[in-house]
Amino acid sequence: MHRRVLQAPDSKLLERALKIVCIGGGPAGLYFGLLMKSRHPQHEVTVIERNRPYDTFGWGVVFSDATMDNMCAWDAETAAQIQQAFNHWNDIELVFKGRRIRCKGHGFVGIGRKRLLNILQLRCEALGVQLVFDTEALSDADFPDADLIVASDGIHSTLRQRHAAHFRPDIVSRPNRYIWLGTPQLFDAFTFDFRKTAHGWFQAHIYRFDEKTSTFIVECPEPVWLAHRLDQADQEASLAFCQSLFAETLQGAPLLSNARHSRGSAWLNFQRVSCANWWLGNDHGAHLVLMGDAVHTAHFAIGSGTKLALEDAIELTRQFERHGHHREVIGQVLSAYQALRQVETQRIQNAAWNAMEWFEVCGHRYCDQLEPEQFMYSMLTRSQRISHENLRRRDRQWLEGYERWFARHAPQPGNNAPEAHPNAPEEPWVPPMFTPFRIRSITLKNRVVVSPMAQYSATDGVVGDFHRVHLGARALGGAALVMLEMTAPSPEGRITPHCPGLWNDAQQEAFAGIVDWVHAHSDARIGLQLGHSGPKGSTRAPWEHGGADQPLPSHNWTIRSASALPYLRGGRIPEVLTPEGMQAISESFVQAAQRAALAGFDWLELHCAHGYLLSAFISPLTNRRNDDYGGTLMKRLRFPLEVCAALRATWPQHLPLSVRISAHDWVEGGTTPDEAVEIARAFRNAGADMIDCSSGQVSVDQQPLYGRMYQTPFADRIRQEARVPTIAVGAISEADHVNSIIASGRADLCAVGRPHLANPAWTLLEAARIGYRPVQWPHQYLAAKRQLEAAFERAGTSS
Repeated sequence: MHRRVLQAPDSKLLERALKIVCIGGGPAGLYFGLLMKSRHPQHEVTVIERNRPYDTFGWGVVFSDATMDNMCAWDAETAAQIQQAFNHWNDIELVFKGRRIRCKGHGFVGIGRKRLLNILQLRCEALGVQLVFDTEALSDADFPDADLIVASDGIHSTLRQRHAAHFRPDIVSRPNRYIWLGTPQLFDAFTFDFRKTAHGWFQAHIYRFDEKTSTFIVECPEPVWLAHRLDQADQEASLAFCQSLFAETLQGAPLLSNARHSRGSAWLNFQRVSCANWWLGNDHGAHLVLMGDAVHTAHFAIGSGTKLALEDAIELTRQFERHGHHREVIGQVLSAYQALRQVETQRIQNAAWNAMEWFEVCGHRYCDQLEPEQFMYSMLTRSQRISHENLRRRDRQWLEGYERWFARHAPQPGNNAPEAHPNAPEEPWVPPMFTPFRIRSITLKNRVVVSPMAQYSATDGVVGDFHRVHLGARALGGAALVMLEMTAPSPEGRITPHCPGLWNDAQQEAFAGIVDWVHAHSDARIGLQLGHSGPKGSTRAPWEHGGADQPLPSHNWTIRSASALPYLRGGRIPEVLTPEGMQAISESFVQAAQRAALAGFDWLELHCAHGYLLSAFISPLTNRRNDDYGGTLMKRLRFPLEVCAALRATWPQHLPLSVRISAHDWVEGGTTPDEAVEIARAFRNAGADMIDCSSGQVSVDQQPLYGRMYQTPFADRIRQEARVPTIAVGAISEADHVNSIIASGRADLCAVGRPHLANPAWTLLEAARIGYRPVQWPHQYLAAKRQLEAAFERAGTSS
């Protein structure tokens, strides 16, 4: 037996021949087999495939230029053959509402699935990989003498299912229906075609993959599919339907199917697969590892399934090269492989999930509401992997043309349809975050809001010098609207003894002084958020002993809520609020709103989120009442809606009123995003002008899915489906984030919190960072403006 010494990171391990069996002859199994054999010919590598030699199903597959570069580095000969066979394109084209819009700079590789597998099969044969066709491998136990068994047997993996208790697969079947077709019509761009029928929207994902054929995937929501009776259609009828629907794009070319293995209509539901564990040591001493679709799937909306499979093969090979080719280290190899690939595939799956959800809801959420220009932008940024500035790098001309369009046609409140503005800025380009926004009589100079952030620095509810400096600095910092932290309408409505209130003249006068200063020294607007702490009241400031949400050690006041349920386990139990108590609290809100108007505030927000009093009525987790204020969603909303309607009747009609909600409790049995749409619609009908879309903080059992802009989807959905303007909040920390959110129509304003705590001039800094110079600075700070812009310009030139 041939042996050689291989360097490993921590030790030198003696290499010997390994017996490797790949179950499944798709891209993952074939590519891993040839990579291992090309580097270590002594290995015995077998690939077992259920289909016949050189036979496969499906049409074209795509992967990115980056994946192709990776393949070139690992096996240049295979990569060269693929490069000769693939079709490369940079453009994405949208066909929508009689328009064609094209954006450049998107590098993709398209190749026929059959051609790709044939290339990999031929390369395997040339290297000495044994290919076994027409063979069904049902168990890893059938290969007792194997050192490594690679389960690359696809989305319905038999080996994964055999060890499901260990691999713990999470398989989610998605609601849309799709059919994977081909056509001899050739396309020079990755084309998305949207068509409306009497029952709803269909979309086609189209790309050329060789010199004579294009992939043509047709997708639609299941209710639309059922309404057209496609569940009763065979393949021929489905082909005829799609061919007629997309006849304009096909230009007389037919649609083709090669799904000979499918029965019935060949319409499928996409299945998202992810696994907690990727490998195991079996009873025979062999190691079994999952690869490709057997361990993870990525929706075709971003075309990364083949990319993931090929890069799985590369990473597993890399780990063998790093740790050594020895039976005793295979466990280390597979542990390192899982640790690295799980992070990357999670990132890709998250992006694919975002893209998939966009296509699932675009028919009722975007297609009718958005104009082609904004629809194109929304589609391009659907996965959140492509941001505003990334689009600028890809196609500056297209993006700046869109920015000019957006500045002229920025949607107005209550109407998502664009409306031209004759007084739009004349600059060559205006970042969307710096376009003005008008609501009632208030015009905000841009789309940035300083979030209401609790400071716990008032005395007996009276704000002082700290608040004047804190809010004044942020008003000078470029944001259009500065919101004051949650302010209580009564002493017992405070969270802590240090929270501001608005129930007496001294408090009103203190607020008026700050409002007057902001109006005199800046062009920012200033707003007040009114809220009652409810079950989370009479607690300590976060930096005090015991921390946030802990009861005061003494001088506690009575706390009340919808039900006698404490926020913390073992915490104080609130009294159940009676109808008479509700009336008294509602009146205190009205009186506070009257004082806010007299103090000169431009904006009023009602806090109905985060487990405070009004939120405690809305969530089923905290409202267990059996009277007219509990039970169904509309009953749980009754008291908050009464307060909202009372504020709208009191608050000056020319000034805006927004409502902050928790759009998701992040707890099973709590408020859901579906309900959030109904909640928003109810507040809109009660007089709210905007919905501030936060989430969570209702239950200590919450399990949020954090990430950049993680709450923006709530604002997006509410804006489109409830038809009410929204404010996006949560992990928005860059101009790139704000521009992406505003430009795509996912929200009308963006509330930025923690970054403004770190830098009061965050908006001015971000303007300089992206090179937008027309933004106005305070005269006293102009010298810093020029210096900052020059510094960013030099940094950009040198990078």
